[in-house]
Amino acid sequence: MNDAAPTCTGGCTLNVLHTTTYHYSQPVEHAQQRAVATPPDLPWQSVTAHDTRIEPVPTHQHVRTDAFGNRVLHFMLDVPHTQMQLTCASTVVLTPRWQTLDPSASAPWETVAQSLRFHAAQPFEPATQFAFASPNIALHPSLRDYALPSFGAGVPVVAGAMDLMRRIHADFTYHSESTEVHTPAMQAFAQRSGVCQDFAQVMIGCLRSVGVAARYVSGYLCTEPPPGEERLVGADASHAWVSVYCPVAGWVDLDPTNNVLADTRHVTLAWGRDYSDVPLLHGVIVGGGAHGVDVGVTVVPVD
Repeated sequence: MNDAAPTCTGGCTLNVLHTTTYHYSQPVEHAQQRAVATPPDLPWQSVTAHDTRIEPVPTHQHVRTDAFGNRVLHFMLDVPHTQMQLTCASTVVLTPRWQTLDPSASAPWETVAQSLRFHAAQPFEPATQFAFASPNIALHPSLRDYALPSFGAGVPVVAGAMDLMRRIHADFTYHSESTEVHTPAMQAFAQRSGVCQDFAQVMIGCLRSVGVAARYVSGYLCTEPPPGEERLVGADASHAWVSVYCPVAGWVDLDPTNNVLADTRHVTLAWGRDYSDVPLLHGVIVGGGAHGVDVGVTVVPVD
């Protein structure tokens, strides 16, 4: 399980190194790839350095912003290759953001849900796009039934979401072999196990099923090695958590895998409706035969 290190009350500077290497049994003649590889600058997150390297060197590359505001790198490889490596290195400064958060003072969840419904002649609330079903997350009565004990009449939306997070953390088992990247939320919910992606998508499905907007956040988590052991390079992993919409507080980030607010140990990379919107690397290749992938992630505090 991803065990978060204690939050840095005065903020943290983290170095993140993420290397993804694809190996192919036959040469790839042509590849079109998209990578969500650059952490954004946010009010609580400042990217002071970033470098992306691709081998072989792309024939063409460009950066655009997707529908959710994420920075996406598109690149083309026209040289035959049996290995492709994407290496992303970032230095990120994180500042605390929840010192003044009072979950009990947030709006009642019913009020939030009502604000996300269509109202004639009223302006569109952008958060509404995160209140519907998405490719990996269905709106199902069983998810609503699971969520409702956390959302009694008049319960503040953030307080209810934090209670739901606590229950998912207690009721679900972290099991790295029980799911894969395309596992839908309903399957993880039925088996009560999965990885951080599954914990996040189940929680998002529960929130949306009661009418509350929630988005999927991908990123990194700085963890601490077991006592007496050295930190292993490449032994960390990408991480995922949930962002819940609250009209006053804005988006509140909750990590159900670890039952914590996502704060100064969580590096935000991108957000979308679910995992399918923000995979690190996604594309189309011509050739290649069988393939395998190696991933190494290292997240370390800067002294």
